[in-house]
Amino acid sequence: MGRGRITVGIYNSYDPVKFREPHRRVLARVGGLAMAFDMNLALFGFPFPDDIKQPKELAQWVAGTTSIGSHGDYFMDLAEAGRFLSFPYPDKGFPPQLGEAILTTSKPDAKKSITLRQTADMVNSGRSVLLVFGLGPHGVPKGPASIPKYNLDITDGRFSLETCTALGAVTGALHAILNQ
Repeated sequence: MGRGRITVGIYNSYDPVKFREPHRRVLARVGGLAMAFDMNLALFGFPFPDDIKQPKELAQWVAGTTSIGSHGDYFMDLAEAGRFLSFPYPDKGFPPQLGEAILTTSKPDAKKSITLRQTADMVNSGRSVLLVFGLGPHGVPKGPASIPKYNLDITDGRFSLETCTALGAVTGALHAILNQ
């Protein structure tokens, strides 16, 4: 059996109505991480313009407005490879086709806590995972945060990290463990 897929999921809790600079920046940055570490990208609740629907169109629109991530080229490459999807906010659950949802948080529920090693073991055993990150000052809201079966604290010490710092730490550490 082969490895499972890893999808980085970004839950927009920043601004649900207007696409702002933090949205643009996180997309340009996470595109590079996903490409570098062979991961997919899924967005939840991002306020893209109504006339732009297809992932490639969304990537072109974002890439044309940033100098980060090689001017958005990594994000474009991800979309062109079919490794980028956009979804509305999840009502009752994250899309099951993306894998087992794992909330990345500095406040893990002790009953749901999972280690980075256990996450890597899931992937190595052929299970796909969706790593859910919150974009916004308070992370993923309580309701959606309760959906994932697992919680991952990358710091093992309940240290709150800024979104892009957490994205780099989790994806880089998981990639390193998977490629030992």
